[in-house]
Amino acid sequence: MPDTRVVQGRMVTPQHLAELIEDGDVMEAEAIEDTDRECPNCGGDVLEVGYMPSITEYVVGRKCQECDWSETDRD
Repeated sequence: MPDTRVVQGRMVTPQHLAELIEDGDVMEAEAIEDTDRECPNCGGDVLEVGYMPSITEYVVGRKCQECDWSETDRD
């Protein structure tokens, strides 16, 4: 069973978390990791997930558990 976390009141899998960050489908996602960062918008906890939005790209994305804020290593 994939690890799940609560993000904005909903349980999400690594795949779903990556799709929230990417605002679209992703091919594959790794396990969700905790970070030592606080959200710059609301101060909530930030999660991190590595994923492949396409066959040739690997992205690390971060998403707040409490609000809409997210970023990727492309930003």
